[in-house]
Amino acid sequence: QVQLVESGGGLVQPGGSLRLSCAASGSNFRLGAMNWYRQAPGKERELVAAITVGGSTNYADSVKGRFTISRDNAKNTVYLQMNSLIPEDTAVYYCNAAAAVYGTRWNIYWGQGTQVTVSS
Repeated sequence: QVQLVESGGGLVQPGGSLRLSCAASGSNFRLGAMNWYRQAPGKERELVAAITVGGSTNYADSVKGRFTISRDNAKNTVYLQMNSLIPEDTAVYYCNAAAAVYGTRWNIYWGQGTQVTVSS
């Protein structure tokens, strides 16, 4: 089994920055692509940013130029640097990763989510 734990959410003023982290833990596993999703009240969960094992990235149009996804494969951790935050970025942010415990098939894992609130 693989666990994902997010951290770094909080309350920030418009124009401010936050850095989210998501650490994967478990025994004898390997990670594939890692992603950040978000879900605002009353809205569907949406993909914010994605990164492959090799470091290729993709972003939702709404966050391009403001958010940066990165990963540290040695630490099994993915990050989301969020700059120039706007109220519309307010949501619960979820980490998501493809992972496989050695000898078993690949599965998708989710973190518990971390709240980001952008408000003055």
